Amino acid sequence: MPSHADPRLLVGRETFDDAGIFVVRDDLALVQTVDFFAPIVDDPYDFGQIAAANALSDVFAMGGEPLTAMAIVGFPSTKLPMSVLTDILRGAQDKVLESGAVLVGGHSIIDEELKFGLSVTGQADPRRLLTNAAAQVGDVLVLTKPLGTGLLATAGKQDRLDPAARNALSASMRALNAQASRAALALDIRCATDVTGFGLLGHASHIATASNVSIRFDGAALPELPGARALWESGIRTGGAERNEEYLAPLANWSAARPADVALALDPQTSGGLLLAVPAQRVEDYLSAVANSSVVGRVVSRESVLIVLA
Repeated sequence: MPSHADPRLLVGRETFDDAGIFVVRDDLALVQTVDFFAPIVDDPYDFGQIAAANALSDVFAMGGEPLTAMAIVGFPSTKLPMSVLTDILRGAQDKVLESGAVLVGGHSIIDEELKFGLSVTGQADPRRLLTNAAAQVGDVLVLTKPLGTGLLATAGKQDRLDPAARNALSASMRALNAQASRAALALDIRCATDVTGFGLLGHASHIATASNVSIRFDGAALPELPGARALWESGIRTGGAERNEEYLAPLANWSAARPADVALALDPQTSGGLLLAVPAQRVEDYLSAVANSSVVGRVVSRESVLIVLA
C-alpha cells in the first residue's frame, strides 16, 4: 500500500516495529496496537489473560503505558456456551486492570472458530521511547522471558506435556512485560522489541534491519521453558517455525549452531519477553532490575547476514 507521510506519525509500519507512535504534543504520544488469535490453552480465563498480556506487550515494547483496551471477539455461539466467553473476557479484564489500563468495550461477531484479542491504546513520552531502530554496535542483547511457547503449546495439544511444564507455559504467557519496559526506560535504554510470532531470530532481524547492524546470538545461552529443546528432539514441530525458517534462511546463518538451539530460536512465541539492545555499561543494572532476564547475544557491525546463531 502507498505510504502517506505525516510528521505526527513518529513510528509507522516501515520498520516492522511493535506499535504505532502518533505524536499529540511535544511531551505526549499515543501508542496503538492490535492483536488477536485462536486459543493456545484450554482454560478460557487463562486464554483471556494470555491474549490480553500479548496485546499489551506491544505497548510496553515501545516504552509506553497502556491506557485503554477494546476487545475483539469471534465466537462460535452454536458450539460453545456463553460462559466460555464470559470467562475469557473476565481474564482479559483482570490482566488489563493489572497493567493500569481500562477495558472500555469492543466488538464481537459470530464465527466458526473462537478468536480473541485486544486493540490497545497507550501513552508515551516521544522523547523517551523504545524502538527496534536504536541498536548500537557494542550493545548487549538481553531477553526477559524463556523461549519455547510454540513447542510446549503444541505438545500440550498432543497430551505430551506434564502438569509442571503446562503451568510454567501458562505463567510465562500471562506475565506482563511492564517491569521489563519500565526498567529499560529508567536506565535510558532505547532499543527493544517483544518476541512473538516471528520467533527470536525473526524479531532480531527487524532490529538488525531497522538499526543497520547485525546480531550474533549464543545458542547455548538461550533460556528455555521446561523441556522445550527436549520436546523438539522428541519430534514436536510447529508450522510457524517452518515458516520462520523459510523466511530467515537468506537472512541468517545458523550452520554452526546445535539443531535444538536453532529450533528454539525459530520457535514462534505467544506473549514472549522483550529483547533489548542494552549498552554494555548498563547490563548488570538491568539484569538486577528484571528477574530471570538473560544475556543472549551482542550487536555487531553489519555483516553479510543480519543474524548469526552459533
